[in-house]
Amino acid sequence: MVNDMKDAVHAVHAAAVMGLLPARPRVLALGEPTHGEDVLLDVRNELFRQLVEREGYRTIGIESDCLMGLVVDDHVTSGTGTLDEVMERGFSHGWGAAAGNRELVRWMRAYNEGRPPSERVRFAGLDGPLEISHAASPRQALTALHGHLAARVDADLLPCDAETLDRLLGDDERWANPATMMDPSESVGRSAEAGELRLIADDLVALLDAETPHLVATSSREEMERARLYGRAAVGLLRYHHWMADTSPGRMRRLLGLRSSMIAANVLAVAERGPALVHAHNAHFQREKSTIRMGDAPFEWWSSGAIVSAFLGEEYVFLATALGTIRHRGVDTPPADTVEGLLYGLRKDRCLLDPRRLAAALGDTPPSPRVSPWFGYAPLDPAHLAGIDGIVFVGDLPPN
Repeated sequence: MVNDMKDAVHAVHAAAVMGLLPARPRVLALGEPTHGEDVLLDVRNELFRQLVEREGYRTIGIESDCLMGLVVDDHVTSGTGTLDEVMERGFSHGWGAAAGNRELVRWMRAYNEGRPPSERVRFAGLDGPLEISHAASPRQALTALHGHLAARVDADLLPCDAETLDRLLGDDERWANPATMMDPSESVGRSAEAGELRLIADDLVALLDAETPHLVATSSREEMERARLYGRAAVGLLRYHHWMADTSPGRMRRLLGLRSSMIAANVLAVAERGPALVHAHNAHFQREKSTIRMGDAPFEWWSSGAIVSAFLGEEYVFLATALGTIRHRGVDTPPADTVEGLLYGLRKDRCLLDPRRLAAALGDTPPSPRVSPWFGYAPLDPAHLAGIDGIVFVGDLPPN
């Protein structure tokens, strides 16, 4: 079977990726099966660089806070702030400490230097302003959206003034309390103030839509994009906080689904600019439902990729990354009867494969699912092959 696959193996290169596809997609999503590995970010950076230079992609988005990402976008497009400042303030989830992300930002800034705005590469955070343990205060998003509108429309159209908004928001620490994830009673998401803020956020977004002709005439395209981002973030955060205060059995599934839909909305928004490259965990970008088990409780929800694919159809392409070994995490040589085992047998350190050719080589004998001894790595699900447009395989991950 390995011999049957050798002519279907390609270098991980932009031309090879495009060769798998009928046309350049609007969104090309590259997933990874684990986080925090330098080699995977190096692979991403090189492939994305080629796609920018040869295929005209003009946005790169990663799995990081969408509001913090504005700091990075300002830097790569106009040089605002130092690289050290941007890596500290422009990323969530600890991503700013990753050498691969630092190199990505450095390259984007160098690429944009001296280019006209239409040719510059933009950066976007795709995630909501969320961490595993808590969600951020909606202050930044709400006050920025309110300020954008207050500067451009009549005051009597606004649902409240800035002072009322500040009073209702109160102390930011009470919103970001990490105890709320495990104890819904700690959440302020269903307080009277939070309820009023949800209505205000809804009214501000509705006003943004209603005044679009005037706002387009008095704002730059970038200002309008950011106002809509603030609206999405404000509404999404307040909705997320509301369900953090829920005590029903569906609470966790609802929160997981909300995060997924926030990522999808941000992906669709950057796709409106033009062709976009996005990077996150395989589980976010797959076309199937995502699943997770917490204790004895399994949870299932639609992935961001499934949502985006429902909107974009063939304009959405998903490349999944598969791995051979992560020995420093206890993940050794994959069993030969798994997808990873078959690919590992090709003896290629890095390669790109057409999953249709792989499925044909497998025939009527489905591979066994690989089981990881480490919770931080999710092997490729062989049942998902039909929903993958390309497989990037990396044989061995050395320690960072």
